[in-house]
Amino acid sequence: MEQQPVAIDPTGTDIHGEAARLRELGPAALVELPGGIPAWSVTSHGLLKRLLADPRVSKDPRQHWPVWQRGEITPTSWLHQWIGVTNMFTAYGSDHRRLRKLIAPAFTARRTEALAPRIEEITHQLLDAMSTTPKGYPVDLRAAFAHPLPMQVICELFGIPDALRADTARLVEAIVTAAATPDQAATTWHEIHELLADLIALKRANPDNDMTSVLVANRDEDGDTRLSDPELIDTLLLVIGAGHETTVNLIGNAVHALLTHPDQLHLLHKGTASWNDVIEETLRWAPSIASLPLRFAVEDIPIPGGTIIRKGDAILPNYAAAGRDPAHHDPDADQFDIARPHTDHLAFGHGVHHCLGAPLARLEARIALPALFDRFPGLQLAIEAERLRPVESFIAHGLSALPVHLIARS
Repeated sequence: MEQQPVAIDPTGTDIHGEAARLRELGPAALVELPGGIPAWSVTSHGLLKRLLADPRVSKDPRQHWPVWQRGEITPTSWLHQWIGVTNMFTAYGSDHRRLRKLIAPAFTARRTEALAPRIEEITHQLLDAMSTTPKGYPVDLRAAFAHPLPMQVICELFGIPDALRADTARLVEAIVTAAATPDQAATTWHEIHELLADLIALKRANPDNDMTSVLVANRDEDGDTRLSDPELIDTLLLVIGAGHETTVNLIGNAVHALLTHPDQLHLLHKGTASWNDVIEETLRWAPSIASLPLRFAVEDIPIPGGTIIRKGDAILPNYAAAGRDPAHHDPDADQFDIARPHTDHLAFGHGVHHCLGAPLARLEARIALPALFDRFPGLQLAIEAERLRPVESFIAHGLSALPVHLIARS
């Protein structure tokens, strides 16, 4: 590693500005993650797409990251919550295929589309509740709409009872905050595993028609041959966390983009662009996950420009940077343009680790966004756009709050 690492801002204050600066260093830039962890931040769309599908790149630190093997990442590290799990997120090769096959039935096209009526029902319940806001008072759209919608959907899909939902949401939010102290990270790790163990015990005693019950039944019927106890808990953590966090930011980022780009909203009103165009351009321009730790080089990997990612080096996919890569998305890549002729992006990953929940996230956004703007066609920000603040994370990419005025049809 010849480059001097660039320290990443753990709070994600200026994700796209930082991405642009890293891009100037080449298609992959050496960075320092919180805790002094070196990694290669891949900013080029083309290179990232290639590496995401490259068998020489692993997600299993136990096999392929010397830093992990030396015991340098402890349970008190923020990173342990991401790569210290044993599920398909960190699996490699045959283990990944086994674990992905077990959870895939939860996200089939048929099961996803079957959720549409319930998503519509929840959407309109939330809109009804928002419509009771006294005239002139702002509403935090993230708290009142973008967050509870996907959270309720994923909780119902996995049978999370009402009593556990608030803690589930709180702990998932805590995991994406890389700025957590060691004590906070350790507490979060303990609490989320305790909560999921309680959920498993509940479904073991009272099975129902939900995906947690299905996974528990698989574990109990087949023993360790299919799913171990740690894999069961960590698989639930993955699908429940990823199953709502990405959609929260997708909905919030799309609303923010449209309200700050009225010309694009006009294209929707004219019918010259669709809500699908809005969703895909949002995913490119402001992906819900900015950077996702971590992957590891199984062997030396030469990259354009003469740099070599050495065997055992950590790799950080930088989706925010790749989404605005002018070499792939044209010189105006920084512009939000729902009429863009091609919006191919990597917001949901690529290759064998492509997000299983991507169709569900798109479905939720496809239902929620038009319903919101139809109910409140005069929707507008309640504060200046410059005062909006991102979530404190270099991983998640969204707004911590989105205050709006709800202006219905007169």
